[in-house]
Amino acid sequence: MSKSHSSYVCQQCGYKSPSYLGKCPECGAWNSFVETIENEGRGSSVGWVNKRSKSVGSAGVAHLNTVQIKKVGRVTTGIAEVDQVLGGGGLIPGSLILLAGDPGIGKSTIMLQIISYVGGLYVTGEESSEQVKLRAERLKLPLNKILVLPETHVESIINAITSHKEDISLVIIDSIQTLWSEELTGTPGAVGQVRESTLKLLSVAKQLHIPILLIGHVTKEGTIAGPKVLEHIVDTVLYLEGERFQTLRLLRTTKNRFGPVDEVGVFSLEEKGMMEVTNPSELFLGKNESGAGSAVICTLEGSRPLLVEVQALTVASQIPIPRRVATGINLNRLQMLLAIIQKHTRLPLGGFDVFVNVASGIKIDEPAADLGMCLAIVSSFKGKPLPPKTVAVGEVGLLGEIRDVIGVERRIKEAKRLGFKNIISPKEYRSLSAVIRDILP
Repeated sequence: MSKSHSSYVCQQCGYKSPSYLGKCPECGAWNSFVETIENEGRGSSVGWVNKRSKSVGSAGVAHLNTVQIKKVGRVTTGIAEVDQVLGGGGLIPGSLILLAGDPGIGKSTIMLQIISYVGGLYVTGEESSEQVKLRAERLKLPLNKILVLPETHVESIINAITSHKEDISLVIIDSIQTLWSEELTGTPGAVGQVRESTLKLLSVAKQLHIPILLIGHVTKEGTIAGPKVLEHIVDTVLYLEGERFQTLRLLRTTKNRFGPVDEVGVFSLEEKGMMEVTNPSELFLGKNESGAGSAVICTLEGSRPLLVEVQALTVASQIPIPRRVATGINLNRLQMLLAIIQKHTRLPLGGFDVFVNVASGIKIDEPAADLGMCLAIVSSFKGKPLPPKTVAVGEVGLLGEIRDVIGVERRIKEAKRLGFKNIISPKEYRSLSAVIRDILP
């Protein structure tokens, strides 16, 4: 007879405690513990491991040099940008992929586009079949390849996948936080339910060699809702990013067992769905990049060089402590660059409000944008525009020196391809003061 006991589980990292805690000692999250009833019988993880170990035994032990590798062809998604992010070629049969993103960012939209091309089962736990059809018709997608199942019971979903395995090339779960298993107690979305449902779907994907895509929610802190262990179970973790009121969408990968993790897909969210952006630099460059306070930089998104416009505005401050506002860049980085400019160029920026914005809603984290931001700020302060077709690439150090960055040759090649002739990089200049003296005297 199975015994049950109560424990408290952190909903962020899966840490267990016999009593309630206000703050998780593992991940530091506050008020994240939820009481969970666990059975030590057939539904417990201990019993599951014991039964599996008895059935497997030592039959799977083999020398690595004797293991035969089966060549498996990838399944294209019909969207070149998605195939590139997945490692080139598309989906690996039997892989389990997690797609996360903010509400309304376009996760369900891009999933419908993929399954309408590949064909398979769309499991909806948040919407009805009618709602899914209405969205597909609005996107003008073909419906003949899509099977829909409004279900949240994971055992029923697995039975449906097994029954229709001949007609299914792909399974999409929307979303993993809505699933529940009858072998565990607790509400859908709890740590145990999310983990158990994912493990069951992983087993089905490997046995039937069917790729499964999971849609996951993102918390207000920007992390995937549910236990962190979910990211360790799946083969690939994708993030769909972008501002809610902007059309730009970036698809990134933070984990990929079948390819690199430095690829980025660029999309534009339109009425017809996610549209691929073949030349992202045209989307990021404005029409007034030759005005005062504007500079073009070349940033790397994964392995792809992108030309982006950075705009700066300096105005005399009306308050004792001037404001520093940064959009698309780190505020601490901006304050450091302002200190470097004041120290090494003697410009009196201490009494001016400084606003810096990266056009088109993209976010830049790499230091290669330092030189471009400094030039945009000085250009706005002096009221002098940069020379036409100018691109700045380089990191600015605390001593005012311009430092090398990764992929300089790749960035310069992309800038020249788009017609930019005046390229400011660490190859030509070694100090910020020398650049400003020559470019913005």
